[in-house]
Amino acid sequence: MRRQATTDYIIYLIISDVLITVLALRTAYVARLHLPFGIALAPRHVHFPSGLYIVAAALWLSVFLLLSVYDPRDTLRVHREVQRVLLASGVAAASFAGLLYLTVRDLPRLLYIYFVILLPLLLVIHRLTLRLAFRYAGPRVRDTERVLLVGAGPLGREVAKRLRELSWCGLELVGFVDDDVALQGRTIDGVPVLGRQQDIIQIIRNYHIDEVIFALPRHAQAQMADIIRSLYATPVSIRVVPDLLDLSISQATVETFEGIPLIGLRNSPIRGFNRVVKRGIDLLFASLALLLVWPLMLIIAIAIKVTSPSGPIIFKQDRIGENGRVFKMYKFRTMIPDAEKHFDKVIRRLPDGTVVHKSKDDPRVLPIGRILRRLSLDELPQLFNVIKGDMSLVGPRPEIPQMIQYYQPWQWERFTVPPGITGWWQISGRADKPMHLHTEYDLYYIQNYSPLLDLRILWRTIGVVLRGKGAY
Repeated sequence: MRRQATTDYIIYLIISDVLITVLALRTAYVARLHLPFGIALAPRHVHFPSGLYIVAAALWLSVFLLLSVYDPRDTLRVHREVQRVLLASGVAAASFAGLLYLTVRDLPRLLYIYFVILLPLLLVIHRLTLRLAFRYAGPRVRDTERVLLVGAGPLGREVAKRLRELSWCGLELVGFVDDDVALQGRTIDGVPVLGRQQDIIQIIRNYHIDEVIFALPRHAQAQMADIIRSLYATPVSIRVVPDLLDLSISQATVETFEGIPLIGLRNSPIRGFNRVVKRGIDLLFASLALLLVWPLMLIIAIAIKVTSPSGPIIFKQDRIGENGRVFKMYKFRTMIPDAEKHFDKVIRRLPDGTVVHKSKDDPRVLPIGRILRRLSLDELPQLFNVIKGDMSLVGPRPEIPQMIQYYQPWQWERFTVPPGITGWWQISGRADKPMHLHTEYDLYYIQNYSPLLDLRILWRTIGVVLRGKGAY
């Protein structure tokens, strides 16, 4: 979108969110008086200061601004916008509860529950409705920005794909410019090649271009500076996409250091507030889980010692964690003593040459170990790894050092976030899919991380564990 249209849209969202907050609070108040739940109350029995409307609106707006709910760069995708709205609403609801406890403690609890359920629902519906309006009403309701792509190679086609997916928000891809003679006059994935780079100024004028995006491979970027200088005389915005796709980066970040632009190629996507939320969830759920399962852990410990007295109860193994750091991971021992000394005997190669080190008929596994593995009970001691900070509840599984030698360079991306007890890989097949052969599952998690995704994975893990799918 054009900068002014984007600003107007954000202002509209802020105003509408304030009004929706007030409407939801008023609706919750009316619902408490008239719905047949709880003790019947008359208006005179409800302590509801009118100033609460201002307080609630100001609180929700402050939290939304703090958590970048209105940042258009982070809300182009519908699932990201919904996740951000729900997360911010949860934080605001918790803050509002604490504020009420310190001030208006007589406010009916059902009123508060109605409010914190209704408000995020209305906010999400409002945003989805806006998206549908933009998508189906066409350019009459939006300020369309016409985009020209310089470069029709793999990088340019990837950018074109993303632009087409975002056409609903007013981005119109007009065509490509490319010096490849074989591409002249052709249409690539429905987008025409309009000419060569030397014709770019005339193309901008003829097609009323608003923005030019350079998506050239590195070997073709030598002449880019001259072309960009020639465009300064035209009223277009200019952007450059670095040719970094061959480096298999998942989420490059751009920042400035004393005026120097820096592109981060290997930064953890879980940082800032998201890091705080993830750590808080880990500490809370891991502590509660230990309080609930310690009797079961004691029974398992006794069973292991009785059936295999010559080895330790807890198996400690070196694993690769965040940023390649080695740490000791805890598990209930499910194998014979000194099982690691026989590691070479169980490694096998698939027909395509890839290496696998887990199998259902591993001779090193104890009878009780097979039961523990099938029910995933051998993983319970990793709750202590979570509390220590070596691991998280959700994340890529920590790899054993012996397997690192078989990794491709792009697969190291899975070590940019804390390893987890469960993750997207586990709920999508678990041990049926060796993790180093299916790193794309971990990359999906890294690229789409949010606290809500963590909660979703934790919930689905329960069903996977109960079915015992892929566990051996």
